[in-house]
Amino acid sequence: MGVCRPDAVPETAERLSAFLAAGYNGDMGWLAERTEWRGSAAALWPEARSVVMLAEPYTPDVDPLALLEERDRGNISVYARNRDYHDIVKKRLKRLGRWLVDEAGCEIKVFVDTAPVMEKPLAAAAGLGWQGKHTNLLSRELGNWFFLGAIFTTVELPVDAPGEERCGTCRACLDICPTDAFPAPYQLDARRCISYLTIEHKGPVAEDLRPLMGNRIYGCDDCLAICPWNKFAVTAHEAGYWARAELAAPKLAELAALDDAGFRQVFAGSPIKRIGRGRFVRNVCYAIGNSGDAALRPSVAALCDDSDAVVADAARWACGRLERGRSARGGG
Repeated sequence: MGVCRPDAVPETAERLSAFLAAGYNGDMGWLAERTEWRGSAAALWPEARSVVMLAEPYTPDVDPLALLEERDRGNISVYARNRDYHDIVKKRLKRLGRWLVDEAGCEIKVFVDTAPVMEKPLAAAAGLGWQGKHTNLLSRELGNWFFLGAIFTTVELPVDAPGEERCGTCRACLDICPTDAFPAPYQLDARRCISYLTIEHKGPVAEDLRPLMGNRIYGCDDCLAICPWNKFAVTAHEAGYWARAELAAPKLAELAALDDAGFRQVFAGSPIKRIGRGRFVRNVCYAIGNSGDAALRPSVAALCDDSDAVVADAARWACGRLERGRSARGGG
């Protein structure tokens, strides 16, 4: 944990403005709303005197990059392989917050990625680490596999020294990105980011980006997984962050067969449930098209007339891609 003042990151407003002006937010129009709050935590709750930032590890027990080679399997971002972290972290923040209220007689507000709060700059200001070239927060003690939570409070607490940038000349996170989503170090164009494309983007993905998505069906961890600072990552002790067996490396054929009811059942309690069956199966179709495995063609052929037009488009693309691959190999 670390503490900073609500006005500790005045440069946030300028960075956010430049991000929006470049259109890097894509379809995420909500990022352009309440920019005065996003740009200044002090404006969000003027009565706050301190921001307590907390980090909790969700470090995977296997290398996420290894799954990219298993083309008949779907690759789900590490954070989404079990329960929704929002629920777990928020409960813990509230419990800690109640203790703080009892001890200090103050008021609090808790946030976990669900309000116009710029957690990463605040966490850096509170000394938890620094924002790396991939824009995520890095820590010498935790690597970059950790969730962030914030407690705003009316009590004035001693502040911590801000984190120091320690990326140096390393650009591993920039070079590994399959879609070149980083226009420059410390900048992210969400429109090319696979996490954005598989989660936030609602329509068909541009055809030039589909082959680059590989078997990533929900999120992408490449820039996190390659970071050398992960040698300091600590074990995730919360069982709710450990991968469920059926989500660690799910078979694409089984996921393609999910109807609405089946999708809701498999992903109950998971953040994946929020994107809905259509968007998820769209991603699965792209992954099957990228698999090069002709045995998976029946799985997408069955979806070519799906009631969801985006799914049907993805399925037809996958069928065509598998057929072209078969022809190129001289298949009979």
